[in-house]
Amino acid sequence: MVNLGENIMTTYSIVNTSLGELVLIVNQTGLIGVYFYDCHHVPTALKSWARDDKNALLKKAGKEINEYLDGKRNTFTFAPGSVGTDFQRKVWREIAKIPFGKTVTYSDLAKRAGSPRAVRAAGTATGKNPLSIIVPCHRVVGKDTSMRGYAGGLARKRHLLKLEASGQASLRE
Repeated sequence: MVNLGENIMTTYSIVNTSLGELVLIVNQTGLIGVYFYDCHHVPTALKSWARDDKNALLKKAGKEINEYLDGKRNTFTFAPGSVGTDFQRKVWREIAKIPFGKTVTYSDLAKRAGSPRAVRAAGTATGKNPLSIIVPCHRVVGKDTSMRGYAGGLARKRHLLKLEASGQASLRE
């Protein structure tokens, strides 16, 4: 599990979306987590954090995500955070660069992150991405372009890729 800065004041909100409830997490450094509430990747520390549905940053993140899912946006104003190992952060920065409506393979991602032989490590880092949707790990696919794991489930991954393939959001930004 990614260390989300448990020693820093952390708050969260739960946002309803067309894909289900998302847990959004912030601390003093900014937005540090976007997780599907019904998945096992939600940090266990959530139970000890304060819920704050009025937090401006959490509200902004929820608004942007819902705009994306409604086809009204194809970029986000949030960037990969500072949590994670150096390699994980490299992978997440590369994922963030994948253009809307495009996909890359895990092997391409490993190359882009500067470690062409670390395909499995790039896959593991992708799976630990703390900013689902915002850092679009759903755009990473298998070598044969097949669907591989997604923290929100493959049905959600397919939905997100279909949304982007339709060009729906790029028409309304």
